[in-house]
Amino acid sequence: MADAVESMIQRYSSAGSSRNGKGVSIMWFRNDLRIVDNEALFKAWASSSSVLPVYCVDPRHFGTTHYFKFPKTGELRAQFLLESLVDLKKNLKKRGLDLVIRSGNPEFILPSLVEAVGADTIYAQEETCSEELQVEKAVKKSIGTKAKLELVWGTTMYHLNDLPFTTARLPDVYTQFRKAVESSSRVRPCLKLPQTLGPLPDSLGEKVGDLDKVPNLSHLGLRPREQSSLAAMQFAGGETAAIQRLCEYFWTKNCLRNYKETRNGMLGADYSTKFSPWLASGSISPRFIHEEASIKYEKERTANNSTYWVLFELIWRDYFRFLSMKYGNSIFHLEGPRKVRTKSWSQDKTLFEAWRTGTTGYPLIDANMKELYATGFMSNRGRQIVCSFLVRDMGIDWRMGAEWFESCLLDYDPCSNYGNWTYGAGVGNDPREDRYFSIPKQAQTYDPDGSYVSHWIPQLQELPTDARHFPKVGYLKKIVPLRFSNPGRTSKTSANFRK
Repeated sequence: MADAVESMIQRYSSAGSSRNGKGVSIMWFRNDLRIVDNEALFKAWASSSSVLPVYCVDPRHFGTTHYFKFPKTGELRAQFLLESLVDLKKNLKKRGLDLVIRSGNPEFILPSLVEAVGADTIYAQEETCSEELQVEKAVKKSIGTKAKLELVWGTTMYHLNDLPFTTARLPDVYTQFRKAVESSSRVRPCLKLPQTLGPLPDSLGEKVGDLDKVPNLSHLGLRPREQSSLAAMQFAGGETAAIQRLCEYFWTKNCLRNYKETRNGMLGADYSTKFSPWLASGSISPRFIHEEASIKYEKERTANNSTYWVLFELIWRDYFRFLSMKYGNSIFHLEGPRKVRTKSWSQDKTLFEAWRTGTTGYPLIDANMKELYATGFMSNRGRQIVCSFLVRDMGIDWRMGAEWFESCLLDYDPCSNYGNWTYGAGVGNDPREDRYFSIPKQAQTYDPDGSYVSHWIPQLQELPTDARHFPKVGYLKKIVPLRFSNPGRTSKTSANFRK
């Protein structure tokens, strides 16, 4: 597999890239922990004669969530991040660079590095949400006139500048957005990676100190915790692992051929691509996935609804990113982008704790919540179901669920997480509100023999398959009645929690 990964990276490399720049640039890595198709990195290389790559381990990322004070970054995502940094460092070294990792606020670290190496420009990926924008503002202020901060768009499949409308005029219905970009925009090709990215600035060790520092969880105030052995697959951080997963899913196992039919599964490694943790950390670019699926796979294997549906999901991800620009901080507010004030929300701690810990008495809810905490991952279908249960059946403030997801998910990013939660809670930009997911119906359709719930709740394995979702004895008492018990009633849409 290592040879396949290196071969794929070479296909996205070029020996003919032109470099005419002078001086020193700094590449400030953020949520773009990759070398392939990283436009900020390419510009830092092309505009200079030497590059200093930097990652700042910002202590604010390891504080608490805004309203309910959960750990902002849980142990599993923190470990995934550290693995991603180690892999990025390794990949940069292969191409003549290295990664300087420093703990502290970027607005304190970057000015000192600018001064130490005489850099004239800092390149970084442009972000869209308030916390990240505040950091960008602080960095600009702290470097003053010593250097300039050059922000480069690189988070979406469709480039911001290629949309057929401004973000202020972004459609409030996903289908309208999708049809508009599919008909009027094109996905830009991946940037070719130069064969070598060096050199580093001269006498770097003397100027900035030890280059080999990589923090561990204890440095972040966290205790090590491994992903559960019950997990269908073990997620490893980094670009190498991301490309390995793509090679395996698309090319070795040929799972892409049937993605549309399997994508709503909940148990197993290959019902979905599971690219989302690597997309969230920027260890793989959506354009890279697009090229492999819509150009190479469709040419060499097959073009069908499944190859399109992977791109359909990536367009959802783009949509939430652009919505965060249109609606700003309202995606984090109780009333949501539409300022819905007619809903009454509870913050009952007993009910929320039962949901959070997977002890509601409903095996389908409990299994999904146990999987989330144990692995940092939950299926798209599971996310829709547990969201609906929390906000519809329990009536709990949706922000409690969103912040718990923020703490736990390997694939957390603010745009998709809060966009999905406002959508699921009926306060999002889309005016359609009927998003109730009936547990009996969902269980009957997506886990008919109870194999998923019994995997995460082993005591249910002793029961007949048709009794696992609603055991009459030997399981927890149901903490609330269902709002609708009719198995036939479900949501009119299933577009929630696209990652």
